[in-house]
Amino acid sequence: MHENTLGNRIFNIINYTILLIIALACLIPFLNVISSSFATTQEVVSKDFILFPTTFTLAAYEYIFSTPTIFKSFAVSIGVTGVGTLVSMVLTSLMAYGLSRKYLHGRRAINFIVVFTMLFSGGMIPTYLVVKNLGLINTYWALILPVAISAFNLIIMRNFFQAIPDSLEESAKVDGCNDLMIFFKIILPLSLPSIATISLFYAVAYWNEYTNAILYLNDSGKWPIQVLLRQIVIVSSGMQADNTAVEIVPPAQTIKMAVITVATLPMLIVYPFLQKYFVKGAFVGSVKA
Repeated sequence: MHENTLGNRIFNIINYTILLIIALACLIPFLNVISSSFATTQEVVSKDFILFPTTFTLAAYEYIFSTPTIFKSFAVSIGVTGVGTLVSMVLTSLMAYGLSRKYLHGRRAINFIVVFTMLFSGGMIPTYLVVKNLGLINTYWALILPVAISAFNLIIMRNFFQAIPDSLEESAKVDGCNDLMIFFKIILPLSLPSIATISLFYAVAYWNEYTNAILYLNDSGKWPIQVLLRQIVIVSSGMQADNTAVEIVPPAQTIKMAVITVATLPMLIVYPFLQKYFVKGAFVGSVKA
């Protein structure tokens, strides 16, 4: 055990103080957004920073939820996030498992190609042409398939699978299991921390994605919540909006803050349920008997 000396106490005080400052630096801007969404327009305009609104009002949220546009965009984002995360995890886990097996022929070449895509990409125009030629323009699949596999997430999951002892796979093969049975009955149950962590990474990426929606969706009725949020910011800033934009009355500053809060809330609700897996996922190679 560490001795409770004066030096240790001073170190702990300094350490906690620094961590507290960093935490407040991350938390206070978000609290300002939430507080501004519950404040009046006059208070938001007159004050540069709000931690606690003087006059509490739900007018911004009443406006947001009074139009079906928000609900439709939320439904789109939830659907794309759910289906996209499922598709990405199936493809990523299957490919990562294959690349983690040392007996796979061409494994080094495929790993090199995966890493190469992290450094160099085809670019926006070639990618758009591929999506167009596949007939995915103005479909929700255009938001999922082009980004279905993340090279970074694939490498993390591959390393996790590599740390699982080969003896487990050999024992399963002796018992008559094929590769798919080994993957679904042995590898996946041992990889739940890694799967939960990578799933959250994919979910956050799909939820926050708006570039692909702007490029590939011509129908504004199919816009996810992030694109609608962008449109609200453009309209409220007095900039020229897209002619195909959804019909939204130019909102006040409080409505922008309320939309940001509402768009961020789902990920904040999901994160605490998966947070415990981050610690377990960090211990790559830990296997329960």
